Amino acid sequence: MPSHDIPLSKPNISTLEEQLVLEVLRSGRLSIGPMQEQFEELVAQRCGTSHAIACSSGTAGLHMILIALGIGPGDEVITTPFSFIASSNAILYVGAKPVFVDICPTSLNANPELIEQALTPRTKAILAVEAFGNPRHMDAYARIAAKYEIPLIEDSCEALGTVYNGQRAGAFGRAGVFGFYPNKQITTGEGGMIVTNDDRLADTCRSLRNQGRAVSGKGSVDGSSNAGSWLHHDRLGFNYRMSEISAAIGVAQMQRLDELIEARNDAADLYIERLLDIPELILPTVEDACTTMSWFVFVVRLAAGYTRYERDRVIAGLRMHDIGAGDYFPCIHLQPIYQRALGLAQGSFPIAESVSQRTLALPFFAGITDREVDIVAQTLELMISRENLSRRD
Repeated sequence: MPSHDIPLSKPNISTLEEQLVLEVLRSGRLSIGPMQEQFEELVAQRCGTSHAIACSSGTAGLHMILIALGIGPGDEVITTPFSFIASSNAILYVGAKPVFVDICPTSLNANPELIEQALTPRTKAILAVEAFGNPRHMDAYARIAAKYEIPLIEDSCEALGTVYNGQRAGAFGRAGVFGFYPNKQITTGEGGMIVTNDDRLADTCRSLRNQGRAVSGKGSVDGSSNAGSWLHHDRLGFNYRMSEISAAIGVAQMQRLDELIEARNDAADLYIERLLDIPELILPTVEDACTTMSWFVFVVRLAAGYTRYERDRVIAGLRMHDIGAGDYFPCIHLQPIYQRALGLAQGSFPIAESVSQRTLALPFFAGITDREVDIVAQTLELMISRENLSRRD
């Protein structure tokens, strides 16, 4: 098998991004400027929300939403153990307790029935995650949140551009958050975006991202009078701003979003076609109700009966052939910090744990070639065959 350097992910940058970044550099305005405003407008239009608030990361966005909703010590937030750790870290940041529920084995999102069972008088929000961009159950989470009059926070960091039952990702709950790390559908290098139709929550988040200053032109966010100066601070805030350079990249990427989503869909189709006949693999599935699937990563998993150690050897084999691969995602409740904080043990969420031990992220990005997908598929099949031979020895 010939060696071929194929990364796990890489951003797709064009001359448009370069042009807009140069415009910012030449303007002398590197923060809190027109590029941020334009980027926010583009994301709000795409999501169909009244507000979009750019920030330094998706994690920062989640943190600010939780603060804006008044969630803190003694409160509980129901969420999934199968996600990147940031979704739960934001809950710990405000002193609240993440309450995990197990996942659906097909969507890999939190099981809605278990969410309803986990509700207590201390539950102050549901923080739902679209795993790998899959929006399944988001409408169910919204119904549960409405029924019990608690906010739904949508961690849509992996789902920009997804449409499910006519609803756009980010707009199912009280607020949604996108992340723009380089492996996402669009990137700003580092960055995030809150989207919401809640005017007060939006203004509070705008204040929080900017060291707690009053929102420009509106006086105090909480309605009290003040001089509105740069050195007047209404609340404890953070430096969670996005630079104009990052926003310029975001503007260009949003203008190319449909092109980037289409390229990722083409890559997913190539993988499905090439891997469909490998019986040891479980491929990702997307419901018909998802009229636009915006793929974040392409994650397969080994069939039931394979162990974490076998999966890890397959990953190591791919990397030995210069093919990027990863274990998306280790369960959050089994991470050392969460075992210390919550005391949850192996076996607490058996479906999430079983899935996590067998998942395998393959190289995936806009512009991956047919040949590269074919090399990945052939090498993966070879590594699985090697494991099967070891089993028989």
